[in-house]
Amino acid sequence: MANILIIDDSPTDVRVFSTMLERAGHRVDSCNNAEDGIERVRATRPDLVIMDVIMPGMNGFQATRTLTRDPATADVPIVIITTKSMETDRVWGMRQGAKAFITKPVNEKDLLACINELLPKAA
Repeated sequence: MANILIIDDSPTDVRVFSTMLERAGHRVDSCNNAEDGIERVRATRPDLVIMDVIMPGMNGFQATRTLTRDPATADVPIVIITTKSMETDRVWGMRQGAKAFITKPVNEKDLLACINELLPKAA
């Protein structure tokens, strides 16, 4: 069981992801904007972060870069989940430090496989 933080401004997406993750036995917390998400990661040190890209204020690419360049949070794996489906978006997200990039809508089996692959690396 892992502690996973979802940073996404869509209550619907947060609910969908939370349901998937909790059904798999994970504990889930959420923030609806990048700035609060960064502070929550620093304060709670989750095992993994799910990051949306398109949010008001700071976007998910900027938040991912902030977290992965901060020595205090650099080891927390980030999975970007977004509607942005261009290859350039995936490449940019990975360059910001994301460990995975998934396009919405998300397949539950694929999401859980991705997370399970990353969690041992976070330990």
